[in-house]
Amino acid sequence: MWTNTRTVSRSIRSLRTTSIGHSRGVVLSSSGISSRALCRTHDYRRINNIPNTRHLELDSAPNTRTGVRLSYSTLLSTDLKETSHTMAAEETPAKTSAAKVSTTDRLNKLRAFLNENNVQAYVVPSEDQHSSEYLADCDSRRAFISGFTGSAGCAVITTDKAYMFTDGRYFLQAAEQMDENWTLMKQGLPDVPTWQEFLSKNLEKNSRIGIDPTLITAADAKALKTSLSPIGSEIVPLNTNLVDQVWGEARPARPKNKVFPLDIEYAGKSSENKIKELRAELAKQQSGAVVITMLDEVAWLFNLRGSDIDFNPVFFSYALVTNTSVTLYIDSSQVPADSFASHLAGTDVQIRPYDSFFEDLQSLSPKLSEATGPTKVLIGNRASLAVANAIGEKNVSIVKSPVQDAKAIKNDVEIEGFRQCHIRDGVALARYFAWLEEQLNRGLQLTESEGASQLERYRSENKHFRGLSFTTISSTGPNGAIIHYSPNPNDCSIIQKEQVYLCDSGGQYSDGTTDVTRTWHFGEATEEEKRAFTRVLQGHIAIDTAIFPTGTTGYLIDSFARRALWQDGLDYRHGTGHGVGHFLNVHEGPQGIGMRPVYNETPLKPGMTVSNEPGYYKDGHFGIRIESIVIVRSADTPHNFGNKGYLGFEHVTMCPIHRKMVDKDLLSPAEVKWLDDYHKEVLEKVKPGLEEVGDKRAVTWLERECQPL
Repeated sequence: MWTNTRTVSRSIRSLRTTSIGHSRGVVLSSSGISSRALCRTHDYRRINNIPNTRHLELDSAPNTRTGVRLSYSTLLSTDLKETSHTMAAEETPAKTSAAKVSTTDRLNKLRAFLNENNVQAYVVPSEDQHSSEYLADCDSRRAFISGFTGSAGCAVITTDKAYMFTDGRYFLQAAEQMDENWTLMKQGLPDVPTWQEFLSKNLEKNSRIGIDPTLITAADAKALKTSLSPIGSEIVPLNTNLVDQVWGEARPARPKNKVFPLDIEYAGKSSENKIKELRAELAKQQSGAVVITMLDEVAWLFNLRGSDIDFNPVFFSYALVTNTSVTLYIDSSQVPADSFASHLAGTDVQIRPYDSFFEDLQSLSPKLSEATGPTKVLIGNRASLAVANAIGEKNVSIVKSPVQDAKAIKNDVEIEGFRQCHIRDGVALARYFAWLEEQLNRGLQLTESEGASQLERYRSENKHFRGLSFTTISSTGPNGAIIHYSPNPNDCSIIQKEQVYLCDSGGQYSDGTTDVTRTWHFGEATEEEKRAFTRVLQGHIAIDTAIFPTGTTGYLIDSFARRALWQDGLDYRHGTGHGVGHFLNVHEGPQGIGMRPVYNETPLKPGMTVSNEPGYYKDGHFGIRIESIVIVRSADTPHNFGNKGYLGFEHVTMCPIHRKMVDKDLLSPAEVKWLDDYHKEVLEKVKPGLEEVGDKRAVTWLERECQPL
């Protein structure tokens, strides 16, 4: 799944960010809120309090547990229970257009607050106060005010206009979801400014531009101040979020779910040792403290996991580490007293209320001054302006987070966990695609959402399964061309046998996180579709087999994935790879593979995980993407020029690549051998798992799909 790396700052990202690869989109709820709860299959009925009356059968394979759709927090913290619910097939074709929400009243109210605060424009970023890609419903402010639910974008509202800035992954989705009040700014196209450029070049001089200081990084705020200064304009931090004022009492409450420990058998390193290494980094950088604001970094540091944000096993928290103390800021109701003390034994962690974080930061520098030693405070380059202001801008050093860098390089236990969870995930994928093919061949009508639900059922039977890692992109025909499409359970398309079917999905397991995309055609593909698929496959193989010297960045190898497509005058509007967390966020930095300059800032290092996902999308017709997770490993080369050492990739995703879509005449002998070798490996590793669950249908399917080309 692709997203854009958000390693450095939101300004470079425009968002999610991230890519970290291409993040998945979400459907629009009836309230207009970016309610991921409504779009995720396992939680839809819980959120809406709807009885489980409409079901889809669907599987007669042996040893299959159909299961109810469980809440994400339940999946994370408990084992799945056997259930007796079944599902029955019946569905009529659904529309693919997304519902628009009228934003007139919301914008009028917001503009009244602009007038009260004497600001001429207001910026609404995508992220929350932790710079998260995925949000709790209470933080989906940009989606609430605009109706656009994609994960990447920034809204700028003036006294008479409203603009939405987003990139090519979301052009179609944004156009479908926003009403006539909004102007779509297609970033990346000629003569379209970024939202930062827009503020300095398109707004009137001497403008006061309001923003919530917890939602913009200190680095971005500094850059904006510099660009606005020549025209007399300024950023005005407003401590009360104006969108929250518009939202009022209807705004959802912030989640406060229980956290739970991740045992060292999965984490591979104790929290005590991680803190010790972090303090060594403090000494190296001659600093007295480090403030940790990213939720996945806090979870990783303490070997804790939670369920406050859908699909991401994190919890709302901050952390502060000095040379003599460790403080975790979290709501006390989320901490299990019975297991917490023993889990963090040796770390001397002090628990403080989440809401006391900024107050404590204000007294941090005076306390460091009273002690002997360094007084400079490190904050990550994605920490907010509010964090920098609370500590005092003169007292902080904005750096790439040392926790982020350490988290990106997986230890041996985590790497082995990635291998094993991907094999189990491959079992679920084989069962699903075999089942889906059989249903379509029988002439049954299945919606995209029903397909996604069946895939989740198969995953839920896997050992160590904790939940999905993002909303499944189950897309047929033209929906596959919407890069971050996500089927609405109430309104989505029927999977068509004679259309390309793109499925991008992933799971969270105690021993790792998966993210895989495969593209299928269950009828007869056209020559155009086969050629495009083969070009994408050639790019995928090029990344998988790449050998490069130590110090090489993902920016430098991105063109490997595009070369074959470029030969046909084709391309794709997203990066080629994003980092992947270990039972953490499916998108993580700082590493990635892409054309954005930010990808040139972090060399690929042994132990890093990254996705390999080139694609091609023909608007209104079909989408193709082939995605596997790879691990950066040392490469054995005949020579070692310059004593640099050389690196390559180890793929861990175990799922067939559709042979029927391949135009063999386009492949070189080496590419044919790669595909045959890969399928041999998939068969050897996945078949035993299928035999263990007794799914003969899937075994037969896998054996066929893994035959030599």
